Amino acid sequence: MTSKATDQKEEIQVKLEGMTPKLQQEIFTKIDARDQDAVRALIKPLHPADVADLLENLENADRDFVLDVFGKDLNPDVISYLEEDYLEDVLDRLGVGSVAHLITELESDDAVHVMEEMDRDEQMEVLAAIPSRDRAILVEGLTYPEDSAGRLMQRELVAVPPHWTVGQITDILRAGTDLPEDFYVIFVVDPKHKPIGVINLSRLISTKREVVASDIMEESFTSIPATMDQEDVALLFRKYGLVSAPVTDQDGRLVGVIMVDDVVDVIDEEAEEDLLSLGGLSSTSAASNLFETALHRLPWLLMNLVAAFTASFVISQFQVTLNELIALAILMPIVPSLGGNTGTQALTVAVRTLATREMRSENARRLVFKEAYVGLINSLCISVLTALVAWLWFKDLKLALIVGCAIIANMVIAALVGVIVPLTLSRTRIDPAVASGVFLTTITDSFGFFIFLALASLFLL
Repeated sequence: MTSKATDQKEEIQVKLEGMTPKLQQEIFTKIDARDQDAVRALIKPLHPADVADLLENLENADRDFVLDVFGKDLNPDVISYLEEDYLEDVLDRLGVGSVAHLITELESDDAVHVMEEMDRDEQMEVLAAIPSRDRAILVEGLTYPEDSAGRLMQRELVAVPPHWTVGQITDILRAGTDLPEDFYVIFVVDPKHKPIGVINLSRLISTKREVVASDIMEESFTSIPATMDQEDVALLFRKYGLVSAPVTDQDGRLVGVIMVDDVVDVIDEEAEEDLLSLGGLSSTSAASNLFETALHRLPWLLMNLVAAFTASFVISQFQVTLNELIALAILMPIVPSLGGNTGTQALTVAVRTLATREMRSENARRLVFKEAYVGLINSLCISVLTALVAWLWFKDLKLALIVGCAIIANMVIAALVGVIVPLTLSRTRIDPAVASGVFLTTITDSFGFFIFLALASLFLL
């Protein structure tokens, strides 16, 4: 096999397999050796997403070396795949001229995404270096609210009047002038540029040339206002199984299109945000600032400290009881622990239903009762097992019954709190994913200790 054929085979294999551990190690070795030709040859066939992952895994000096190797030849899509913290570093390293060049090569939605990660001064510098036509598109995109459909959409689309024939549309598409890189539907618009129908490409290519667009267009479609929140956009795509959707301005005119690949990113972003919020976190990126990360986490730790002191205060009110029976101190942590786990399960269900808009006023009560009954069933099973272990351990039937009753009471309360707290916070416009955990911990710990020690004081002393 010739050297050229071998190179082609390796390039095809890289495109199929992506960044394999073996290839990654080879790239690292060539970077360490500062072999520019080898680094370029190994990285160039990779998908932009794999190149972005590679850059994120490199030390600053090695990342700078790779960027110097490619310069303006860097695939523009690479910067659209970079995480926010790494993107800022790469943009600073490339400089205004290179960044402006790369942004003009991107789809408009990706270009706006990159621009919005810059501060105001950087945006002005880059915009000044971009041709006026591309600049106008970017400025328009940045005027829409953050995390809105206007920021998410791409401006490149295919729109035709209703009187055009399939033949005319096909000829325009074949000419290939100013077409989006990927598209699945053609929008039919009226003279005011308002969408009145859509034509799937599969329908277009299977229809005779003389048929007009109005005869084959689908008049039933989902239109998205440019100001709609991106989370609501993702819910629409999931609910109706959309592949793309037109975006309209306040006057109903077609201004862009949102593609499913962008919505997948939103779903991933929103899911990660909710997951991090449950833990009181804002970022898991290794590149995020050390002190900013600490400051974001500190308030939630302080709130948990208050919750812990609250629970300690409850315990202190039963000091005499604890002094009399050491067995209480041994068994006491079991009750709030089980309540906390039960509450977290209910809380997760409630936050998810709120996030996916499945929670409505008519089914909220049903969810509350369902979680209460689930908590009751589980608590009965757990309490019997715990009481049995406590009886075998300490040979005290009263103590065993008290532990069992305390577990039942706390698990049922925890299940109720796990649903009611996020519902209440949501109605007061407070993010339940962020704030619910602290309330749940305080209530389940304090009530768990209280009910256990109160029952012990009544029946054992």
